[in-house]
Amino acid sequence: MQSKFLKFKRRAAVKNRRRIRKLKYVSRHPFAVPVFTFVALITISAGLYLTLVDRDAPYRDARVVIVSHDDVEQTVPSIEPTVGGLIKKLNITLGEGDVVEPALDTKINQDDFRINVYRALPVKIVDGNTKTFTFSAATTPRAIARQTGTELYAEDRVVTDPVTNFLKDGAIGEQVIIDRAIPVNVNLYGTPEVIRTHATTVGELAKEKGINLGSSDQVLPTPETPITPNQQIFIARDGVKLQSVTETIPMPVQIITDPNLAYGTNAVRQQGSAGQRVVTYQIGEDGKGKSIIQAVVTQEAVTQIVVRGASLTGSKGDMARAGIAPGDFDYADFIVQKESRWNPTARNASGAYGLCQALPGSKMASAGSDWSTNPVTQLKWCNGYAKSRYGSWSAAYSYWNAHHYW
Repeated sequence: MQSKFLKFKRRAAVKNRRRIRKLKYVSRHPFAVPVFTFVALITISAGLYLTLVDRDAPYRDARVVIVSHDDVEQTVPSIEPTVGGLIKKLNITLGEGDVVEPALDTKINQDDFRINVYRALPVKIVDGNTKTFTFSAATTPRAIARQTGTELYAEDRVVTDPVTNFLKDGAIGEQVIIDRAIPVNVNLYGTPEVIRTHATTVGELAKEKGINLGSSDQVLPTPETPITPNQQIFIARDGVKLQSVTETIPMPVQIITDPNLAYGTNAVRQQGSAGQRVVTYQIGEDGKGKSIIQAVVTQEAVTQIVVRGASLTGSKGDMARAGIAPGDFDYADFIVQKESRWNPTARNASGAYGLCQALPGSKMASAGSDWSTNPVTQLKWCNGYAKSRYGSWSAAYSYWNAHHYW
């Protein structure tokens, strides 16, 4: 037994001597020291990287987002740049007719950003003799019809009617009923126009469109003539020189505030469109003066309904409470984001402190004793600083863009 142990020990000693001779030989090679040094540096650097690198660095730029869907409210940090990107990241499936506010391409640009997902309900669309069953979460009858791809004209009347007998109506939700306007071809003092109307006679059409027929005006066919689709109607005035000009009627906009959307975000609940009118002038005998004889709306304008967020939380709420005007929110948000990434305790090597990097931070005591921790107090100081030094937040924003500090 002892002899076996001695043999094993001698073999091990021989192997060790061979390894040492080999190592000495390699170390005498001219590239040995640089190679060993390089390997050692790589190993040390890797260790330092794994120790010091902030694996959560991407989340420094994360926004806090509140997502409401399916009777659930999720509050999540997100670095997704758009609403659609975050919806996809959260695996929220959107079905036919579902509505997301704000829109999917809206940029997530503030904390406490709010996203609302509204689920579609069954809807029956009645368009004359055509009946379509679909799903929609839109809030106006015109928006519901448009969401299903139904072509609408401004003069078409669109109303909702609740279903009272689902066995008879074949629906369990709302009915959207479309009352189509009839298109007619009207030659208005030499200007041809396609006008859509709900009038039943030529005379009713003139009254509906506000056409004041003078004693010298000629109307063909006669005012008592029933209106039919694509009918030709002529309105003329002989013996005078006329000039017609087509003008655009600006699209009207209705604003609705919504406390469930973050301040500064918007969503369109009904698409609007501009209208059109034809203004006809009678030219004076001298060819210079002119006077209006008719201003006829040939295409009605459709009101665009916009919902505007009113939830003053997060950075937008802090700015409002600090007295920063809503029109300056974007300028202030840009500067604060660049200076501190909205961290009220941010400090740089020179000693600048807070949201706006006041130097020294104690300057902000003029806005309140809690200046070191309260973002609203800090923003009050920032607001005064922007106005006293630059005259406005807009000017401060321009200065920052030019110099990368303020």
